[in-house]
Amino acid sequence: IRSHACGVGEPLSDLESRALLFIRAGELARGHSGVRPVLVKTMVDFLNKRIVPRIPKKGSVGASGDLAPSAHMALCLIGEGFAKFEGEKEWRKTSDILKKAEIKPITLKEKEGLALINGTQAMQAVGGLALWESFNIFYTSIKTAALTIDALKGTPVAFDEKIHMLKPHPGQILVAEKLRNFLKDSQIRMSHAKNDKRVQDPYSLRCSPQAMGPMIDNLAFCRETLEREFTAVTDNPLVFADGKNVETFSGGNFHGQALSFIYDFAAVNMAALGNISERRIAQLVSDFKILPPFLAKNPGLESGFMIAHVTAAALCNENKILSHPASADSLPTSANKEDFVSMGMNAALKLNEINKNVSSIIAVEMMAAASGIEFHRPLKTSPALERFIEKIYYFSPRIEGDCEFSDRMEILSEQIRKGTFL
Repeated sequence: IRSHACGVGEPLSDLESRALLFIRAGELARGHSGVRPVLVKTMVDFLNKRIVPRIPKKGSVGASGDLAPSAHMALCLIGEGFAKFEGEKEWRKTSDILKKAEIKPITLKEKEGLALINGTQAMQAVGGLALWESFNIFYTSIKTAALTIDALKGTPVAFDEKIHMLKPHPGQILVAEKLRNFLKDSQIRMSHAKNDKRVQDPYSLRCSPQAMGPMIDNLAFCRETLEREFTAVTDNPLVFADGKNVETFSGGNFHGQALSFIYDFAAVNMAALGNISERRIAQLVSDFKILPPFLAKNPGLESGFMIAHVTAAALCNENKILSHPASADSLPTSANKEDFVSMGMNAALKLNEINKNVSSIIAVEMMAAASGIEFHRPLKTSPALERFIEKIYYFSPRIEGDCEFSDRMEILSEQIRKGTFL
């Protein structure tokens, strides 16, 4: 445990660290790792007392399991390393934390050290929480897209069910249906439903179902794979006992290739989601026929959303860099015995960063679209989207003239990842 505790970088979040502990305890409890019940009980005590092991983010290649991150978790179970109680800022010696929590450090027996560190629990924890945020971001983006469409006086005709039944991808049908429902009974739409000389909207509006639908289909595949991994035993060697005989088998269930692939796949999809949101922001700030330049109330004297859009563009560029697949690489380790590895932990960490960027991009679109609606008053958007605007203004009040966007973006971004707007 001590020799393997060599991770570097910032620590995992409280939630990620505790998720790692929870996932490993659940796996050991399945009875194929050859550990004593007291070890699982001690891990459960950590969870119940809300103890957070200090686990550096970096150092796993995602095969032979997440050895370095898991070793830092195991270090705390034996009373070493650093930990804290959930919500605290300062890290303390684990021995001091365990005394306060009245938990006795575990003395490891045969096989138990290996059983604690050999598996995909860090990838499952970090990537699993990131994937959950990806779903929250995606569904919020549909509602945000609808708000943008109405702010730009777009047409919902492109979302008619008859169109999408001719290309019946489940995600496409889902997105089209949600857009129709969000835009239903909009006064803004009714104001230009007839005699509008425009024939078609830009792709970022009109093709939202065809572009965003595949994203949710792909994320659903990622979730299915992850949930299957949650039920797996990823230890090595594995122990099989039927009450009479005990057998051990050495295999490779610790290999994280399945997770590495889906986190990279999710990352590409989330980057694309950020790209189409950025394009809609561009439409909001540069379609001068429908809305004023950059959504400024006093164009020329105010910059409006000009630089907020620049920030969104910068984040899109970073996402393109982060979208390079970790799973496409492998570096041999352990004297070439572990000669093909998954890099799944890096894939999970990248997905997490992309999520933060995409939620910030959508936060900009959200504020811009809400501001766009205000230029159409006294007309109202749909009842569903009016409620959406009210919730946006709860966290980011209506913009009146030039203002500092940074704090607003950070607050909305966090709420988007939490699923507040669903």
